[in-house]
Amino acid sequence: MAIRIRKGGSSWAEVEGNGNIRIGGSLVGEFNSNGNVRVRGSLAGEVNSSGGIRKAGSLVGEIQRNGGFRRSGSLIGEIEDSGRIRKSGSIWGEAQGPSCSDFEVKKRVAAVLVFFSGEFGF
Repeated sequence: MAIRIRKGGSSWAEVEGNGNIRIGGSLVGEFNSNGNVRVRGSLAGEVNSSGGIRKAGSLVGEIQRNGGFRRSGSLIGEIEDSGRIRKSGSIWGEAQGPSCSDFEVKKRVAAVLVFFSGEFGF
């Protein structure tokens, strides 16, 4: 089932059931079942099974099971079980589709935010 991500009330991105990532309808990358994230075919990093986020081989952040979203150890946001996405306490957007209470869904949403949004400082 697809995860749709809204930003500021408007449709922004989608993670299809097969892991393809689309922004504005265009295919820009993929999230593989092993956690690898590809941007236009090239390996960009990973979101590992425990939520650690690696970019270019370096650990840069983490998505926690409770939804806490960290960059270099500092809490920068949250992916709530309801799907609401917060950045520095303010509502940034929303993930719709499968329940965000599922850690696998949170990891997919985090991958899109880290590797494709540019707004969370990664």
